Amino acid sequence: MDISAAMAQFYDDKGEIAIPDQLSLSAMCEMLYTMAQMEGAVDTPLITFHDFSGGAEGQAVTWTRAEVNTRIKAVCVRLQQVTERGDRVAILANNSPEYLFGFMGALYAGTVPVPLYDPTEPGHADHLSAVLESSTPTVVLTNKTSAGHVRSHFSSLPSSERPRVLTVDALPDSLAEDWQNPMMAMMEHPELAPKSGDPAFLQYTSGSTRTPAGVVLTHRSIVTNVLQVFQAAQLKTPLRLVNWLPFHHDMGIILSSFVLILGIPQDIMAPRDFIQDPGRWIGQLADRGDGVNVYSGVPNFALELASRYADPAKRSDLADVDLSHVEGIINGAEAVSLQSVDRFCDVFEPFGFRRSTMRPSYGLAEATVFVTTPQTEERPKLRVFDRGQLAEGRAVEVSGDDTANAVPIMSVGEPGPSLFMPIVDPATGEELAEGSVGEVWLHGGNIAAGYLDREEDTTETFRNVLPVDKRLAENSAAEGAPEDNWLRTGDLAVVVDGQLYITGRIKDLVVVAGRNHYPQDIEATAADATAGHVLPGVLAAFAVAGDLVDNAGDDSGSEQLVVVAERDPEAPADGDADAVAKIRAAVTATHGVQPADIRIVDEGTIPRSSANKIARRVCAKAYLDGRFNR
Repeated sequence: MDISAAMAQFYDDKGEIAIPDQLSLSAMCEMLYTMAQMEGAVDTPLITFHDFSGGAEGQAVTWTRAEVNTRIKAVCVRLQQVTERGDRVAILANNSPEYLFGFMGALYAGTVPVPLYDPTEPGHADHLSAVLESSTPTVVLTNKTSAGHVRSHFSSLPSSERPRVLTVDALPDSLAEDWQNPMMAMMEHPELAPKSGDPAFLQYTSGSTRTPAGVVLTHRSIVTNVLQVFQAAQLKTPLRLVNWLPFHHDMGIILSSFVLILGIPQDIMAPRDFIQDPGRWIGQLADRGDGVNVYSGVPNFALELASRYADPAKRSDLADVDLSHVEGIINGAEAVSLQSVDRFCDVFEPFGFRRSTMRPSYGLAEATVFVTTPQTEERPKLRVFDRGQLAEGRAVEVSGDDTANAVPIMSVGEPGPSLFMPIVDPATGEELAEGSVGEVWLHGGNIAAGYLDREEDTTETFRNVLPVDKRLAENSAAEGAPEDNWLRTGDLAVVVDGQLYITGRIKDLVVVAGRNHYPQDIEATAADATAGHVLPGVLAAFAVAGDLVDNAGDDSGSEQLVVVAERDPEAPADGDADAVAKIRAAVTATHGVQPADIRIVDEGTIPRSSANKIARRVCAKAYLDGRFNR
C-alpha cells in the first residue's frame, strides 16, 4: 500500500493539513487494514517483539498484521462488555505486544486509554498513585507478566473501589468474531459518530516540572502531529521502526501505535532490555538485506550507553553489523549533547552509520509529541554562543577559539508544517526577533485540548493571546495565525537562521546575584571537568536559599548554587574530593559563580521523571530533605 497516497487525503488544495471532522484513530486503522486486506497484504510481519525475559539471547516473537487486528478486536469486544463509551482505561504493563493491543483495543471500543507502566518500575510509586487518582479508570489492562503486580497494587483498596483488571493475553481470539464495525451503525445514526476533536487518550506528564497532569490528546492532534513528522522528517518508505522507548511516554506510544495503524513493521523491546545491553538496539537497527529504511527515536543518554557498551569493534556479536540503511535517529525527550553525538558517530560510522541521519528534535506532550526536527542536509547543526550574551537574552556566536565563553548548543531543527512557532518575551507577551532568547509559543492542529480537570492550568498554558500589535511587523513567525489559544511551552530558546536552539526551562533557571545561569550549561562544565569520575548527563544544578545550604555561611536567604553529580560506577569513591575541587574550580572560572555545595552521589541516586529526565526541582527538594547527605 502506498502510504504517501493514503496520507494525501488529509491535506487541502493549498497543501495545508486538514483533518476531517469525523476522523478517529480506530476508523483510520480499520480503513487502512481493509485496504490492505483487499490487496492481500495482511499476512506479513507487523510487530516483532524481542523478549529477553527468558535469557540474554532473547526470543523474537512475530505477529502478522492480521493477527494484530484480531487481538485488537478481541480487546475491543471485551471492553465493550464492561465499559461505557468515554470511560478511561489504564494500561499497566511492560513494553509488549499486549500493551499495543490494549491501547488500540481501547480506542476501538470508544474508551480513552491512559498509557502507564508496570507498578514494579522503581522510583515511580507516588507518580503512579497520583495518576490513577486523577484519571479514575474503570478498567485496567495488563498482561500475564505484570498481572500479579497490578492486582497487588490495588489490593489495599476496598473491593468496591478497585478497577476491573483484564489480562490482554488471556482473552481468546474468538472474542474478535463478535466485533461489529461501528461505521455501519453510525451511517444510520450519524450523531453517534466520533469527532476528530474528541479525546483519544490521556498522556500524563512525567512529573519533572509539576504534579502529574493529564494532557488530553485528541484524534485531530495526533493525526496532525504524525503528518507533521512524516513531512518534516522526509521519511523514506519502505521503512521499519525500531522502538524500545517506554510505551507510557508520548514518543514511545505514538510512534509504535501509529506505525501499527499504517501497517509499517516495527521491532519493539522493553527499555530495561536496552539498558541491560545497548547492543540489542544496535543489532535491531542493522540492515537485513531487504532494502528497508530504518528509523528509531531515543533520548540522549541512549547514545552514551550505546557508545560505551555496544562498540562493534569490541564485540564479536556485532562485528558484522551494517548500519548503512539507518535513515533517521530522532534524538529527543531530553537535552541533546554534542559530546554524546560525537562519541556515537565516532563509534558507529565505521559500520555504515551516517552522521547526517542524527536528528536532534524538540517536542512536548502538550503539542502531542513533535514540534521541530532538522529539515536541511546540514545536520546535526551546532552553533557556539557567547555565555554572557546568552545570559542577557541575546544569541551572539563566538569563534571556536574562545572556549572560556563558549556555549555549544545543538540545533533541534525547524517547526513542522502547519505549525506556528514564535519566540515570545515571557514577561511582556511580545514576539521577539531572531537572535533573542524568549519562550517558545505554539499554535497548530497538533496542540492538545488541555489538562484533564485542571481548568486554571489549562487556561494558563493553552489559552494565551498573541495580539497582532504584539507581533513583529515584519517576518513574524505568527503571521496568519489566530490571536487566541496559544500554547506557552515554558521552554526558553532562540531562533537563528530559522533553526531552534533550546537554552533551558523558565522554571529551571538558576539566578544567583541577579545573573541568569542555564543549569544544563553548568552541568556540562562540571561533567567535562571530571570526565571519567562523574557520569556524563547525570548531574543536576539548581539554586536554593543560602541559609539552607550546608556550610555556605550565608544567612541572607539569597539564592546559592548547588551541584549534585552521580559517580561513574567504575570510579573509586576516594576520588570524590578531587572531583568536587575540579567542579568548583571549573564552574567558578567558566560561569563566574561559585557553587555553595557540591555532592558526588552513587549511581541511581539523582531523581528522574518517569520519562527518565533529570528532575532538577525534585532534586532540590531531595537536597533540602537531606537525601544527599554524606
